[in-house]
Amino acid sequence: MSIVKNLLAAFGLVIVVILLISLMLSSGGHGRGDKVAVVKLQGVILDSSEIVENLDKYAKRKDVKAVVLRVDSPGGAVGPSQEIYSAVQRLRKSKTVVASLGSVAASGGYYAAAATEQIVANPGTITGSIGVIIEFINASELLDKVGIKGRVIKSGKFKDTGSPLRDLDAEETALIQSVVDDVNSQFINAVAVGRNKPVEEITAIADGRIMTGSKALSIGLIDKLGDLNDAIELGASLAGIKGIPEVIYPPEKGAAFASLFGSVLSDNLRGYMSGMRIMYLIPTGVR
Repeated sequence: MSIVKNLLAAFGLVIVVILLISLMLSSGGHGRGDKVAVVKLQGVILDSSEIVENLDKYAKRKDVKAVVLRVDSPGGAVGPSQEIYSAVQRLRKSKTVVASLGSVAASGGYYAAAATEQIVANPGTITGSIGVIIEFINASELLDKVGIKGRVIKSGKFKDTGSPLRDLDAEETALIQSVVDDVNSQFINAVAVGRNKPVEEITAIADGRIMTGSKALSIGLIDKLGDLNDAIELGASLAGIKGIPEVIYPPEKGAAFASLFGSVLSDNLRGYMSGMRIMYLIPTGVR
Protein backbone atom coordinates (compact mmCIF):
# COMPACT_ATOMS: atom_id res chain seq x y z
CA MET A 1 0.00 0.00 0.00
CA SER A 2 2.85 2.38 0.81
CA ILE A 3 4.22 1.93 -2.71
CA VAL A 4 0.84 2.80 -4.22
CA LYS A 5 0.57 5.87 -1.98
CA ASN A 6 4.03 7.02 -3.00
CA LEU A 7 3.22 6.54 -6.67
CA LEU A 8 -0.03 8.49 -6.30
CA ALA A 9 1.77 11.27 -4.45
CA ALA A 10 4.47 11.44 -7.14
CA PHE A 11 1.83 11.46 -9.87
CA GLY A 12 -0.05 14.23 -8.09
CA LEU A 13 3.15 16.28 -7.80
CA VAL A 14 3.82 15.89 -11.53
CA ILE A 15 0.28 17.10 -12.31
CA VAL A 16 0.72 20.13 -10.06
CA VAL A 17 4.05 21.01 -11.73
CA ILE A 18 2.50 20.67 -15.20
CA LEU A 19 -0.41 22.91 -14.19
CA LEU A 20 1.94 25.54 -12.77
CA ILE A 21 4.05 25.53 -15.94
CA SER A 22 0.91 25.83 -18.08
CA LEU A 23 -0.32 28.71 -15.94
CA MET A 24 3.00 30.51 -16.32
CA LEU A 25 2.98 30.05 -20.08
CA SER A 26 -0.62 31.17 -20.47
CA SER A 27 -0.01 34.29 -18.39
CA GLY A 28 2.02 35.76 -21.24
CA GLY A 29 5.28 35.92 -19.30
CA HIS A 30 5.07 37.82 -16.01
CA GLY A 31 8.68 37.27 -14.99
CA ARG A 32 11.01 40.05 -13.95
CA GLY A 33 12.65 42.43 -16.40
CA ASP A 34 11.56 44.69 -19.22
CA LYS A 35 9.77 42.98 -22.06
CA VAL A 36 8.85 43.41 -25.70
CA ALA A 37 5.45 41.96 -26.62
CA VAL A 38 4.70 40.74 -30.13
CA VAL A 39 1.07 40.90 -31.26
CA LYS A 40 0.27 39.13 -34.53
CA LEU A 41 -2.17 40.49 -37.09
CA GLN A 42 -2.62 37.63 -39.54
CA GLY A 43 -4.96 36.79 -42.39
CA VAL A 44 -7.89 38.73 -43.78
CA ILE A 45 -9.08 41.28 -41.23
CA LEU A 46 -12.70 40.44 -40.46
CA ASP A 47 -12.75 41.01 -36.70
CA SER A 48 -10.59 43.23 -34.48
CA SER A 49 -11.64 42.09 -31.02
CA GLU A 50 -8.73 39.76 -30.20
CA ILE A 51 -6.06 42.14 -31.54
CA VAL A 52 -7.56 45.13 -29.71
CA GLU A 53 -7.89 43.09 -26.51
CA ASN A 54 -4.20 42.12 -26.62
CA LEU A 55 -3.05 45.68 -27.37
CA ASP A 56 -5.14 47.10 -24.53
CA LYS A 57 -3.86 44.39 -22.18
CA TYR A 58 -0.21 45.26 -22.82
CA ALA A 59 -0.97 48.94 -22.28
CA LYS A 60 -1.68 48.09 -18.63
CA ARG A 61 1.45 46.01 -18.02
CA LYS A 62 4.32 47.93 -16.48
CA ASP A 63 6.90 45.28 -17.44
CA VAL A 64 6.04 45.60 -21.15
CA LYS A 65 7.98 48.58 -22.49
CA ALA A 66 7.45 48.05 -26.23
CA VAL A 67 5.01 46.25 -28.50
CA VAL A 68 5.71 44.96 -32.01
CA LEU A 69 2.68 44.62 -34.27
CA ARG A 70 3.59 41.76 -36.60
CA VAL A 71 1.47 42.16 -39.74
CA ASP A 72 0.93 39.33 -42.23
CA SER A 73 -2.34 40.41 -43.80
CA PRO A 74 -3.66 41.41 -47.24
CA GLY A 75 -6.16 43.71 -45.52
CA GLY A 76 -9.84 43.28 -44.90
CA ALA A 77 -12.96 45.01 -43.66
CA VAL A 78 -12.82 48.76 -43.07
CA GLY A 79 -14.30 48.91 -39.57
CA PRO A 80 -11.97 46.34 -37.93
CA SER A 81 -8.91 47.87 -39.65
CA GLN A 82 -9.83 51.28 -38.25
CA GLU A 83 -10.42 49.81 -34.78
CA ILE A 84 -6.93 48.28 -34.74
CA TYR A 85 -5.46 51.60 -35.91
CA SER A 86 -7.22 53.36 -33.01
CA ALA A 87 -6.04 50.73 -30.51
CA VAL A 88 -2.43 51.25 -31.63
CA GLN A 89 -2.83 55.00 -31.21
CA ARG A 90 -4.09 54.47 -27.65
CA LEU A 91 -1.21 52.12 -26.89
CA ARG A 92 1.35 54.65 -28.11
CA LYS A 93 0.36 56.99 -25.27
CA SER A 94 2.11 54.65 -22.82
CA LYS A 95 4.32 52.28 -24.87
CA THR A 96 6.68 52.23 -27.81
CA VAL A 97 4.91 50.54 -30.73
CA VAL A 98 6.72 49.30 -33.85
CA ALA A 99 5.33 47.41 -36.85
CA SER A 100 7.00 44.44 -38.50
CA LEU A 101 5.69 43.64 -41.98
CA GLY A 102 5.90 40.00 -43.05
CA SER A 103 5.23 38.51 -46.48
CA VAL A 104 2.15 40.64 -47.20
CA ALA A 105 1.09 43.73 -45.25
CA ALA A 106 -1.14 45.65 -47.60
CA SER A 107 -4.29 47.75 -47.66
CA GLY A 108 -5.99 47.27 -44.26
CA GLY A 109 -2.83 45.53 -43.01
CA TYR A 110 -0.78 48.59 -43.89
CA TYR A 111 -3.54 50.84 -42.46
CA ALA A 112 -3.03 49.24 -39.03
CA ALA A 113 0.77 49.45 -39.30
CA ALA A 114 0.66 53.14 -40.20
CA ALA A 115 -0.46 53.95 -36.66
CA THR A 116 2.82 52.70 -35.16
CA GLU A 117 5.90 54.77 -34.33
CA GLN A 118 8.11 53.10 -36.93
CA ILE A 119 7.62 50.41 -39.58
CA VAL A 120 10.12 47.68 -40.46
CA ALA A 121 9.62 45.55 -43.59
CA ASN A 122 11.51 42.93 -45.55
CA PRO A 123 12.84 44.12 -48.92
CA GLY A 124 10.41 41.78 -50.66
CA THR A 125 7.38 42.42 -48.45
CA ILE A 126 4.28 43.18 -50.53
CA THR A 127 2.76 46.32 -49.07
CA GLY A 128 0.96 49.51 -50.01
CA SER A 129 -2.37 48.99 -51.84
CA ILE A 130 -3.80 52.14 -50.29
CA GLY A 131 -7.34 52.11 -51.60
CA VAL A 132 -10.89 50.84 -51.19
CA ILE A 133 -12.89 48.21 -53.05
CA ILE A 134 -16.54 47.19 -53.07
CA GLU A 135 -17.45 44.01 -54.91
CA PHE A 136 -20.86 42.92 -56.23
CA ILE A 137 -22.20 39.75 -57.79
CA ASN A 138 -24.75 40.12 -60.60
CA ALA A 139 -26.39 36.73 -61.10
CA SER A 140 -29.40 37.96 -63.10
CA GLU A 141 -28.39 36.29 -66.38
CA LEU A 142 -27.69 32.98 -64.63
CA LEU A 143 -31.05 33.11 -62.87
CA ASP A 144 -32.79 33.80 -66.18
CA LYS A 145 -31.17 30.69 -67.71
CA VAL A 146 -32.43 28.42 -64.94
CA GLY A 147 -35.84 30.06 -64.81
CA ILE A 148 -35.57 31.71 -61.41
CA LYS A 149 -36.99 35.17 -60.86
CA GLY A 150 -36.50 37.34 -57.83
CA ARG A 151 -38.85 39.93 -56.42
CA VAL A 152 -37.91 42.80 -54.11
CA ILE A 153 -40.17 44.89 -51.90
CA LYS A 154 -38.27 47.92 -50.60
CA SER A 155 -38.85 51.07 -48.60
CA GLY A 156 -36.62 53.30 -50.74
CA LYS A 157 -35.04 53.29 -54.17
CA PHE A 158 -31.51 52.57 -52.87
CA LYS A 159 -32.45 49.84 -50.39
CA ASP A 160 -31.53 46.96 -52.74
CA THR A 161 -28.42 48.62 -54.19
CA GLY A 162 -25.93 45.87 -55.00
CA SER A 163 -28.56 43.15 -55.15
CA PRO A 164 -27.37 40.06 -57.11
CA LEU A 165 -30.76 40.07 -58.87
CA ARG A 166 -29.89 43.01 -61.13
CA ASP A 167 -27.16 45.38 -62.28
CA LEU A 168 -26.49 48.82 -60.81
CA ASP A 169 -28.00 51.83 -62.50
CA ALA A 170 -26.11 55.11 -63.05
CA GLU A 171 -27.47 56.77 -59.90
CA GLU A 172 -26.54 53.79 -57.74
CA THR A 173 -23.07 53.64 -59.27
CA ALA A 174 -22.53 57.31 -58.41
CA LEU A 175 -23.72 56.69 -54.84
CA ILE A 176 -21.37 53.75 -54.31
CA GLN A 177 -18.49 55.69 -55.83
CA SER A 178 -19.10 58.52 -53.35
CA VAL A 179 -18.94 56.03 -50.47
CA VAL A 180 -15.70 54.54 -51.82
CA ASP A 181 -14.19 58.01 -52.19
CA ASP A 182 -15.19 58.93 -48.63
CA VAL A 183 -13.70 55.79 -47.09
CA ASN A 184 -10.59 56.13 -49.26
CA SER A 185 -10.17 59.68 -47.98
CA GLN A 186 -10.30 58.31 -44.42
CA PHE A 187 -7.55 55.84 -45.36
CA ILE A 188 -5.38 58.57 -46.89
CA ASN A 189 -5.79 60.85 -43.87
CA ALA A 190 -4.96 58.03 -41.44
CA VAL A 191 -1.74 57.20 -43.32
CA ALA A 192 -0.81 60.88 -43.58
CA VAL A 193 -1.24 61.33 -39.82
CA GLY A 194 0.55 58.08 -38.98
CA ARG A 195 3.47 58.74 -41.29
CA ASN A 196 3.55 62.50 -40.60
CA LYS A 197 3.29 63.33 -44.29
CA PRO A 198 1.20 65.80 -46.31
CA VAL A 199 -2.16 64.43 -47.45
CA GLU A 200 -1.25 65.34 -51.04
CA GLU A 201 1.82 63.11 -50.92
CA ILE A 202 -0.21 60.09 -49.83
CA THR A 203 -3.03 60.88 -52.27
CA ALA A 204 -0.55 60.67 -55.16
CA ILE A 205 0.06 56.96 -54.44
CA ALA A 206 -3.40 56.05 -53.10
CA ASP A 207 -4.56 54.30 -56.26
CA GLY A 208 -4.44 50.74 -54.95
CA ARG A 209 -0.92 50.04 -56.23
CA ILE A 210 1.14 47.41 -54.45
CA MET A 211 4.88 47.72 -53.91
CA THR A 212 7.83 45.98 -52.31
CA GLY A 213 9.31 46.89 -48.97
CA SER A 214 12.30 48.40 -50.78
CA LYS A 215 10.04 50.67 -52.83
CA ALA A 216 8.01 51.60 -49.75
CA LEU A 217 11.22 52.66 -48.01
CA SER A 218 12.21 54.90 -50.92
CA ILE A 219 8.94 56.84 -50.73
CA GLY A 220 8.68 56.96 -46.95
CA LEU A 221 5.89 54.46 -46.29
CA ILE A 222 8.22 52.46 -44.03
CA ASP A 223 11.29 53.40 -41.98
CA LYS A 224 13.70 50.47 -42.14
CA LEU A 225 14.37 47.19 -43.92
CA GLY A 226 14.59 44.17 -41.69
CA ASP A 227 12.84 41.15 -40.23
CA LEU A 228 10.90 40.53 -37.03
CA ASN A 229 14.05 40.35 -34.91
CA ASP A 230 15.16 43.72 -36.25
CA ALA A 231 11.78 45.19 -35.34
CA ILE A 232 12.02 43.73 -31.82
CA GLU A 233 15.50 45.21 -31.38
CA LEU A 234 14.28 48.57 -32.69
CA GLY A 235 11.32 48.57 -30.30
CA ALA A 236 13.58 47.71 -27.38
CA SER A 237 16.04 50.44 -28.31
CA LEU A 238 13.33 53.09 -28.69
CA ALA A 239 11.87 52.05 -25.32
CA GLY A 240 15.27 52.36 -23.62
CA ILE A 241 15.64 48.66 -22.82
CA LYS A 242 19.27 47.73 -22.26
CA GLY A 243 20.62 44.35 -23.30
CA ILE A 244 18.60 41.54 -24.89
CA PRO A 245 14.91 41.98 -24.08
CA GLU A 246 12.57 39.19 -23.07
CA VAL A 247 10.07 38.67 -25.88
CA ILE A 248 6.54 37.56 -25.05
CA TYR A 249 3.46 36.66 -27.08
CA PRO A 250 -0.23 36.61 -26.15
CA PRO A 251 -1.50 33.14 -25.21
CA GLU A 252 -3.00 31.22 -28.11
CA LYS A 253 -6.78 30.98 -28.02
CA GLY A 254 -6.65 27.64 -29.80
CA ALA A 255 -9.74 27.97 -31.97
CA ALA A 256 -10.48 24.77 -33.86
CA PHE A 257 -9.80 24.80 -37.59
CA ALA A 258 -13.38 23.87 -38.39
CA SER A 259 -14.68 26.73 -36.27
CA LEU A 260 -12.28 29.23 -37.81
CA PHE A 261 -13.04 28.02 -41.36
CA GLY A 262 -16.75 28.15 -40.66
CA SER A 263 -16.51 31.68 -39.31
CA VAL A 264 -14.54 32.97 -42.31
CA LEU A 265 -16.83 31.17 -44.76
CA SER A 266 -19.89 32.55 -42.99
CA ASP A 267 -18.52 36.11 -43.04
CA ASN A 268 -17.70 35.90 -46.73
CA LEU A 269 -21.05 34.38 -47.69
CA ARG A 270 -22.87 36.94 -45.59
CA GLY A 271 -20.97 39.75 -47.32
CA TYR A 272 -21.73 38.49 -50.81
CA MET A 273 -25.34 37.57 -50.16
CA SER A 274 -26.03 41.00 -48.68
CA GLY A 275 -24.81 42.41 -52.00
CA MET A 276 -22.21 44.72 -50.53
CA ARG A 277 -18.80 44.55 -48.88
CA ILE A 278 -16.54 47.55 -48.54
CA MET A 279 -12.95 46.54 -47.95
CA TYR A 280 -9.39 47.73 -47.49
CA LEU A 281 -8.16 44.65 -49.36
CA ILE A 282 -5.35 43.78 -51.77
CA PRO A 283 -6.41 42.28 -55.15
CA THR A 284 -7.10 38.54 -54.87
CA GLY A 285 -4.43 37.42 -57.33
CA VAL A 286 -1.61 39.01 -55.32
CA ARG A 287 -2.29 37.28 -52.02
